[in-house]
Amino acid sequence: MWKKLQLLPVLLLLLAACGGNGAPADTGGASAPAAEQEAAAVSAGDPAAGERLYMQSCSACHGPDAQGVPSLGRSMVGTEFFATHNDQEILDFVKQGRPATHPDNETGIDMPPKGGNPALTDAQILDIIAYLRSLD
Repeated sequence: MWKKLQLLPVLLLLLAACGGNGAPADTGGASAPAAEQEAAAVSAGDPAAGERLYMQSCSACHGPDAQGVPSLGRSMVGTEFFATHNDQEILDFVKQGRPATHPDNETGIDMPPKGGNPALTDAQILDIIAYLRSLD
């Protein structure tokens, strides 16, 4: 049971990933507003790499199909969370995690920072996010 709880944060972290090299998009010399520049700083991740990372780090709590595991990890497919948050916001969420006591935590189980896998890089998490977005 403890191992399942440790994997939950990893799954959430992977869910938030949508990697890239972090380079801003070329705007052809035009100056973009700050919000656009921030969004451009996160480029699309690699869904194929994200799938492998998801299976290793997230599937124990969120299921092999990302449809969730009752009382352990929420579904990552077709959710309002993914629809209303950009990749950077999801990345930030996964890196921070969510305690069981948070009012939005519906499972009563901690989502540890980076899903409990501190070795995950931002780029790897972004790859996971790209994979999860490909499932919609």
